[in-house]
Amino acid sequence: MMYRSKPCLPYFSSVVKNVASPNIEIKKLVYIYLLHYAESEPDLALLSINTIQKSLSDQNPQVRAMALRVMSGIRVPVISQIVSLAIKKGCGDMSPHVRKAAALAIPKCYRLDPNTLPQLVDYLTLLLGDKQYYVIGSAVTAFLEVCPERVDLIHKHYRSLVRKLVDMDEWGQLATLRLVPVYARKCFPKRTKTVNKSKAKGFYEDEASGDDNDDDTARQEVEFLDPDLELFLKACKSLLQSRNSAVIVSVVRCYLDLATPEYIDSAIGPLVALLRTPQDIQQVALYNIVAVCLVRPQPFVRYANHFLVHASDPSDVARLKFELWTLIFPHCESHIRDMILSELEHFTRAPDPELVQESVRAIGRCAQHDSQASARCLRLLLNQVSSQDGNLAAESLTVIRHLIQQNPQAHTTTVIRLAQNLDTTPNPDARATIIWLVGEFAGVDSEHDIAPDVLRILTKGFADESEPAKLQIVLLAAK
Repeated sequence: MMYRSKPCLPYFSSVVKNVASPNIEIKKLVYIYLLHYAESEPDLALLSINTIQKSLSDQNPQVRAMALRVMSGIRVPVISQIVSLAIKKGCGDMSPHVRKAAALAIPKCYRLDPNTLPQLVDYLTLLLGDKQYYVIGSAVTAFLEVCPERVDLIHKHYRSLVRKLVDMDEWGQLATLRLVPVYARKCFPKRTKTVNKSKAKGFYEDEASGDDNDDDTARQEVEFLDPDLELFLKACKSLLQSRNSAVIVSVVRCYLDLATPEYIDSAIGPLVALLRTPQDIQQVALYNIVAVCLVRPQPFVRYANHFLVHASDPSDVARLKFELWTLIFPHCESHIRDMILSELEHFTRAPDPELVQESVRAIGRCAQHDSQASARCLRLLLNQVSSQDGNLAAESLTVIRHLIQQNPQAHTTTVIRLAQNLDTTPNPDARATIIWLVGEFAGVDSEHDIAPDVLRILTKGFADESEPAKLQIVLLAAK
């Protein structure tokens, strides 16, 4: 009946009577019912507390763990001290399953009554030093929820946590990967050391006199990792093979925040492999790939083919892949650059206006990053100016305007070509942008000042122009 969402509250007293049943399967069903309806009938739920407390001393560890889980799940503030005592008893239990249940009960008790925090902190200190890895994972989760600012509790357990990281379940690993970076920032400051950097010698310089030794070496400061931090970074390497994508992404974020470039490079392959996962995971992976690529773009060049946009990709994924292409573009060889520009040119004809806009902007960023490819990028953008698609023409002109503003002297012929396209450009915004460019940059080279001629031609059809174009014609006359 509960499964079918039918009202079962009228049977509360009858069901709770079976909480003392010796049959463990019946006990499980009663506990599920009790957790579901305890808030609705707090008085009747309190009648079962004594029986549940007796189950905490049962010989079966499964029954003890289940009783602790249920007692902490009954959201009745009156029993907060009873729950706290039950957690204390669970922390000293011989079974690791019961200790794990005690760790998971700590946040529930804290939410039930925040005044129990001092007692709960003592229990956490005990559980963080547990020898069983699946108890520690739950203890770290409880620590992050109850008292994440108490970094001092972690000091004596840090190395034990790091060594057990590989054996924890995925939830424990994720909690530890959230905890350690915060701990590392506070306790492992960046350190540098001075080393001798030898200068390169010629083939015949080995027999030089010893007086030149001081000139052959130079002192430089290099960053080195704290041994305890390096212990954590090495432990994380094996987690890159995890079947859980969240663990891989968390390791990458740790490396990005704490590690040297060598560790970041080792995480790039597993991160790119997440692009073969479902779309929701792909998008998260791409966000993190972009974050890493902003710091280390060179290692991603070999994976350029993995960032090709597929027909089934949503616009958000396509936008992130365009961003990746523009980041690795300056570091690619010529054939990969040609592939990237061809793909971006293809998407300027896409049916999705947002995709067209992003592809044009990506072409502009490629031109900004690499002066050698800027001529081809500009040629691609100029071909789109006379397009029948008004959005494409307007966006192309916006990108062209930014490129011209960076180096006006090098683009005098570009302004002339844009002026020639005025007759074939129907879009009002595009025409207004071209007129503005003529007025702003046509006079940079006095020998090729076409502004008076353009103004003379435009005044003939002034009455037929749109409002934005009329404003720019008047501004051109003033200039």
